[in-house]
Amino acid sequence: MNGVPVVKSQVPSTGLLRRLFPLPPTQYDAAENWVSYGSRTPRATRRASSVVLIRDSPNGVETYLGYRKGGSPLGSVAFPGGSLEASDEDEIPWYGPSLSEWSKRLGILDQRLVRAHIVCAIRELFEETGVLLAGTDELSVVENCVSEDWMQIREAVAGQDKSFVSVLTKRGLGLRTDLLRPLSHWISPNFALRRFDTRYFAAALPVRQEPSLLQDKGGWAAWMVAADVLASRNTTSLGDTAGAPDTVGLPLSMITTPAVEVILEKIASTRGTVAYLSVRRELKSYHPDLVQVGDDFFLDVTTTTAAEGGGGGRGR
Repeated sequence: MNGVPVVKSQVPSTGLLRRLFPLPPTQYDAAENWVSYGSRTPRATRRASSVVLIRDSPNGVETYLGYRKGGSPLGSVAFPGGSLEASDEDEIPWYGPSLSEWSKRLGILDQRLVRAHIVCAIRELFEETGVLLAGTDELSVVENCVSEDWMQIREAVAGQDKSFVSVLTKRGLGLRTDLLRPLSHWISPNFALRRFDTRYFAAALPVRQEPSLLQDKGGWAAWMVAADVLASRNTTSLGDTAGAPDTVGLPLSMITTPAVEVILEKIASTRGTVAYLSVRRELKSYHPDLVQVGDDFFLDVTTTTAAEGGGGGRGR
């Protein structure tokens, strides 16, 4: 079995496509138990946020992917992100759309939860990459967060030795929430042992900022042209590049989630970063179902066939 999703059916009138994504081998035991013992109450989900960081390049739109150890519900290779923390609900300096407006965009009535998802997205992006979507007013963005001092701050926030709110307040910074765009909502399959309820956002790389790994975490992360990742999805290229025991020798679908693959497809279909961020999307929710075909397991997902951002050519 290769790592290419199988197309089961297409409905041209609706632009919907039913697809079966191969299940990573690390999830087979959980899937077999779920099928063998019949449907049970799924484990509770943890709310999470993830940020798809993008930029233009001569070869097409690039996105920042990194390795996540420990069988993360976001995928072994995924976008920056993580689960919400209690402090993400705290009041925080804020520039951009109001909580009421964000509530409408995300389809969430509880504005405390809305704030938590957005703060989590920006905080996790900062912790994992050093990219900080914040400024002193609604027109500015902090620059050059690559010093040793900033690395120590990232480590302190990631270790919960410092609060993200206190870091911003001390420097007179507020979140530039207008730099985020909501993309989609994904809920982990019911059989999974660790489940996330994840809101995905997109953001362009700010001028004079550059992502980097946390000093004490190592691992792998890099800018990748979305179209190139998809062109080699049935090879082990990305998994070998990540170089981890649970990625080497495996194709794309075996090292990530349908959410990541679908988002990569949309990025690859766009003309550029501005076009991608300018798309007025209907925020869709996805909850992959487990299906068994012979001895193999798949995740059943229905996606749209529409391009996002004007349809694409490489480097345009």
